[in-house]
Amino acid sequence: MGSSRIPERLGARLRLPVIAAPMLRVSGPELVTAACTAGVVGAFPTANARSSEELDDWITQIEAGVGVGAAPYAANLIMRSPRFETDLDVLVRHRTELVITSVGSPAAAVGPLHSVGATVLADVATVRHAHQAVEAGADGLVLLTAGAGGQTGWLNPFAFVRAVRAFFDGPLVLAGGLSDGAALAALETLGCDLGYMGTAFLATQESRAEEAYKLMVGESSADDVILTSAFTGLPTSMLAPSLRNAGLDTRSLDEKVTPAQAAELFGGQGSGPARWSQLWSAGHSVSGVNEVVSVAELTNRLADEYFAAVGSATARHSNSQPAESL
Repeated sequence: MGSSRIPERLGARLRLPVIAAPMLRVSGPELVTAACTAGVVGAFPTANARSSEELDDWITQIEAGVGVGAAPYAANLIMRSPRFETDLDVLVRHRTELVITSVGSPAAAVGPLHSVGATVLADVATVRHAHQAVEAGADGLVLLTAGAGGQTGWLNPFAFVRAVRAFFDGPLVLAGGLSDGAALAALETLGCDLGYMGTAFLATQESRAEEAYKLMVGESSADDVILTSAFTGLPTSMLAPSLRNAGLDTRSLDEKVTPAQAAELFGGQGSGPARWSQLWSAGHSVSGVNEVVSVAELTNRLADEYFAAVGSATARHSNSQPAESL
């Protein structure tokens, strides 16, 4: 499969229109390799590697682990990271095919990545930032919408996609609330080319999440996800059961902290429980996750659902056509 807006060298290798989203502390070479082998983009934050040298080792491992014709991997590059320059050098040296930039303008990365033929997607949460990313040279956009896990967007996905499609005809990736194949078929109808799926891949055997974390995702519903700025200084989707397990009252969280204050309190060195390792995140799609499975099992289920939804839509369209005149 593959949308005409996705470069053929990438789209032709995809079984499904899916990016296994890059997740802090969760996405490692094992998850990325399994995703690519299963026919979807496996993505990971470069910051998950402890150094740029380890990042080099990770990519070497991933490239050796996926077979010829497997789906591409994607590296998520944080633009404001202290390691930006050295991580970018690693990606350029490996001629990484697909790079997702986030937390800042992609401008500084676009030139070097384009010089080795990479496709650059920029992570954005507002229409204004979408305009800026396109002007900076991004090839496509990841639209972070309400309901995504981690630091999330707040715009309705229907409104956000249509607003961006009014001025941009390149690849769009929808992030937020996708849990099954029917949602993937729907996002294509809406005007997107790929879907970001994080929470579902978090609860797989190949993810680096703690087993207790995976089990909590499987036991939780969307009602267990709360939106709070208390732990990062920015709106973040968090699992309320993990907060209560850490002794926190979800009704009295401080929503006025700055990112710096949040880091001091919950960054692992402060007085509060550590975000991500003790305080866990998930998106609204958690309602669609019921058990821990392998990446292969998950993608097989998604494929069954996706092609059933696409087939049903095609059948409905055919049945709605007027009969030929006699």
